[in-house]
Amino acid sequence: MLIPSIDLQGGAVVQLIQGERLAIRDDDVFRWVRRFSRFPKVQVIDLDAATGVGDNLALVRQIAASLTCRVGGGIRTIERAREVLATGARQIIAGSSLFKDGQPDLAFAKALADDVGIDRVIAAVDSRGGQVVIHGWKTTLELTAVQAVHLLEPYCGEFLYTHVDTEGLMGGTDMEAIRAVAQATTRRVTAAGGITTQQEIDELDALGIDSVVGMALYTGKLAGTVNLEPEP
Repeated sequence: MLIPSIDLQGGAVVQLIQGERLAIRDDDVFRWVRRFSRFPKVQVIDLDAATGVGDNLALVRQIAASLTCRVGGGIRTIERAREVLATGARQIIAGSSLFKDGQPDLAFAKALADDVGIDRVIAAVDSRGGQVVIHGWKTTLELTAVQAVHLLEPYCGEFLYTHVDTEGLMGGTDMEAIRAVAQATTRRVTAAGGITTQQEIDELDALGIDSVVGMALYTGKLAGTVNLEPEP
C-alpha cells in the first residue's frame, strides 16, 4: 500500500532532502489533502513540533477531520500523544522519545502503550549508516534498527522504518535493509526513505510492507498514481 506523506512546517506542506534542505514548499495544504483523499491512509508529520519550534496542531486537527491519518512529530510525552489522538488521528508515531541513554526506553514505551493502546502506537526506527539515529537524525546510537525493533516489539502495533541514507534523494531505497527489519518483527512494518518507483512499492507490498512516499509524489515522479496536475 502506498501511504502519502504530508510534512508540515510553518503551516505549509514541505519536502526536505535528508531532513535538512528545503526542496518543496506549498502553502496550500488542503490542495494536497484533497488529492490524497482517496488513499486509505495518509501520514502527517509535524516538523515544527519535532524540532521544538512550535507546532501545527490546529492544522493537524483539520487534516484529521478529512483523512484517515497517522501523526508524528514531537510526541515526547503521554500527554502529547493524547493531544494528537484527540485531533482525530488514528495512530501516533513516536520516535526519539522511545530511546534514552543510547538504548530503547522500554519503561516509557510500555507506559505509552498502556495509556493510549498498543495498536495506536507506531514506533519510528530511523537508520543511517546501519545505526539508529534520533533527534532529527542528528544523534547516532550504537544500535542497529534490527536490535531496536526486537526490543520495542512488545510496546507497539507497528513500526515505521526510515532508511535515512536514501531519504529525499529520489534514487530508490534499500530493499535489503527494509527486509531485514521486517524479518526481525511480527509487527506490521511501513517503510520510508527514497521510495521512488511503483516497482518498489509493489515489491514491498508483496512482502506485506507499506510504503510511505513523499518526494516522488510531490515532484510528479509517481504522477500516474495520484493526480498532480493543477486543479481548476
